[in-house]
Amino acid sequence: MNKIFTVCIAALVFAACNPTNESIEKVDYNVGADTVTIADGSPILRKLITQKVKTRSYSFDLTTSGTVNAIPNNYALIAAPFAGRVTKCFVRLGQEVNAGTPVFEISSPAYFETGKAYYQTKEEMDLASKFLKRQKDLLNKGVGVQKDLEEAQVCYAIKTQNFENAVASLKVFQVDTSSLVLGQPLIVRSPIKGTIVENTIVIGQYIKDDSDPVATVAELSKVWVAGQVKEKDIRYISDTAEVGITLISFPEKNIKGKIYHINSIIDEDTRSVQVLIACDNKEKIMKPGMYVTAKFAHIIEKAIVVPLKAIFQRDDVSYVFVHLAGNKYLKQRIETITEDKDSAIVKSGLNTGDEIIVDGGFYLLEEK
Repeated sequence: MNKIFTVCIAALVFAACNPTNESIEKVDYNVGADTVTIADGSPILRKLITQKVKTRSYSFDLTTSGTVNAIPNNYALIAAPFAGRVTKCFVRLGQEVNAGTPVFEISSPAYFETGKAYYQTKEEMDLASKFLKRQKDLLNKGVGVQKDLEEAQVCYAIKTQNFENAVASLKVFQVDTSSLVLGQPLIVRSPIKGTIVENTIVIGQYIKDDSDPVATVAELSKVWVAGQVKEKDIRYISDTAEVGITLISFPEKNIKGKIYHINSIIDEDTRSVQVLIACDNKEKIMKPGMYVTAKFAHIIEKAIVVPLKAIFQRDDVSYVFVHLAGNKYLKQRIETITEDKDSAIVKSGLNTGDEIIVDGGFYLLEEK
């Protein structure tokens, strides 16, 4: 029993005379509030690397997904303006067309009536013109009546307006009234230059006046990319910024675009805003509906940039160690804007000239 007691006493004495490595490390520095004081001669001092904070220009990319869209003004849905039966088709899928190129021909009773109304109003205008001229001649010879002349002038003005309305109704359908023949079928023409990207025309089919379009023309030498940018990132988007576009199908292609429009309304479901990017597509490799990746380049002229390894995180709070004086370091809270794989932009918490620990700061982390 005495031997066991003696061994225990010896062990306690040995432990008191030989503190553990953890105890040695703890006495190398003292943590108080947000300040860390390192003991003179501590090996930790040799492991700390500090650097003064400077401002510099900083560029980073904001990446988002998007889809390729045809530009609405360069996209036309072609439908029959009147009910009738298709008698001819002049185009094929993929064909390049110009504005005014015939697309299909339709025989329509309603169109015949429109042509008939054109000729009727034209004849009425011609008769009113002759009657007006006759009244002017009679008045000039002293046998006419001023009242009859005025009535003839009003009648001519009304008939002329009716004729102009008839002409306008035909020009909407790109009908050349100078070569209009009563009873001929209507030729429906392309309103824009582009490519036939959809064609469902069937010769002999009967089309109602409210039927869906039977052909689609799209001019795809220029397209829009519609990207969705999160609400928190809108501040990084500039109208003058160049945007890099990457296609899943052609990853080797380096496509550049310019921001055309930033939507004024936030999508409440996704908390994002639509950004339209105009892109040249002369090679026609960007097709409507394609998924793409858009990179918005953003440059901050004067930014405080610190290495990521200088920043520590605790309870959603970011902080760095700022050298105060001697062996004292302050645990300084900071707010960052964005970061890449090596560095981060500091929005608040640091000033130019502050000296921070950029390597070895983990030695000062307070142990719990």
